[in-house]
Amino acid sequence: MPPKDPCQKQACEIQKCLQANNYMESKCQAVIQELRKCCAQYPKGRSVVCSGFEKEEEENLTLKSALK
Repeated sequence: MPPKDPCQKQACEIQKCLQANNYMESKCQAVIQELRKCCAQYPKGRSVVCSGFEKEEEENLTLKSALK
């Protein structure tokens, strides 16, 4: 059995929040921030649910480099 994802709980909270708020991300910013905090505590690749944030960060860095 694979180890439990350390940020799974926060990911589930985001899903609950989005469902409760008609998928309006703006209403779930606090919960999303909690997931970001959790993801920041672990090395890249440790949490599957954080992979979207990691990809977003890489894209932002690439964009910033291209603008210089």
